Amino acid sequence: MRAHEPYPAIVFDRQWNIVLANRGVEPFFALVEPDLLRPPVNLLRLGLHPRGFARLIVNLGDVRAVFRNRIARQLAVAPDPALAAIYEELLAPGPGEPAEERVGADVVLPMIIRMDGRELRLFSTITTFGTPMDITLDEVAIESYYPADARTAAFFEEADSGSRGQRRGGSM
Repeated sequence: MRAHEPYPAIVFDRQWNIVLANRGVEPFFALVEPDLLRPPVNLLRLGLHPRGFARLIVNLGDVRAVFRNRIARQLAVAPDPALAAIYEELLAPGPGEPAEERVGADVVLPMIIRMDGRELRLFSTITTFGTPMDITLDEVAIESYYPADARTAAFFEEADSGSRGQRRGGSM
């Protein structure tokens, strides 16, 4: 997780509850309502709730469509009441909306986030463990975010430099 810094990375369980996150997520966590950060912090709720990142995501329709398809497939393979409730809360199609949507990319999720007067362009990938030696590994995945342009990379590098400076300054 630290090796991926300054870019965000999150480990989550099969219900999309965050198990571990690196420092790269801190600028985003600072912008959501505090009640969404009370454990267990759910990545879907954090990302798609109007008081979470949803209000910052420029291409929210595309992001929702990708997650709607992913979670619907996940529930079809392994039904889970808690995940089904989150699906109903945040992803269930409204009247006239298709249950599954065609999206440009389903493996790599492009995301445009508007924050602090900047438009950040990211893409994320999700890593799962296909042949776990431990049952707990079968139930976790890692979502890693990458900058899609130089301005976004600079944002994370600046945030990382500032947080390292604060840590050094705070320990003296």
